[in-house]
Amino acid sequence: MPITTVVLAYIARRGRVLLTRRPAGAHLAGAWEFPGGKVEPGETPRAALAREVAEELGVTVRVEEELAAVTHAYPDRTVALRLYRCALEQGEPTPRQADALRWAPEDAFDAGEMPPANAALLAALRGD
Repeated sequence: MPITTVVLAYIARRGRVLLTRRPAGAHLAGAWEFPGGKVEPGETPRAALAREVAEELGVTVRVEEELAAVTHAYPDRTVALRLYRCALEQGEPTPRQADALRWAPEDAFDAGEMPPANAALLAALRGD
């Protein structure tokens, strides 16, 4: 099974981090996640992340350091997740491709609300 590379943005502001909710009809609909998406052929992960965040939220970000990387196998697909710290440069996030967005406390993520692949990502963030 091929591995799909997915890049995710850790956008923090005033002790809170931005999460978006997957829309109805999407894989794992209703789950909260870090904004981002798939890396397209010929695209660098950083360029893909800047593009995905602009498409999903209507903002410009500066992609900074990689915070964590994990690979997770779902029954129907395998994903390689790469989480990058990002800084908002222009605009106010608006959910263009998600059902909603929220600013969650940086130190209190509820992994149960997130896709299963994010549990390993959150563990890596905590240094577990």
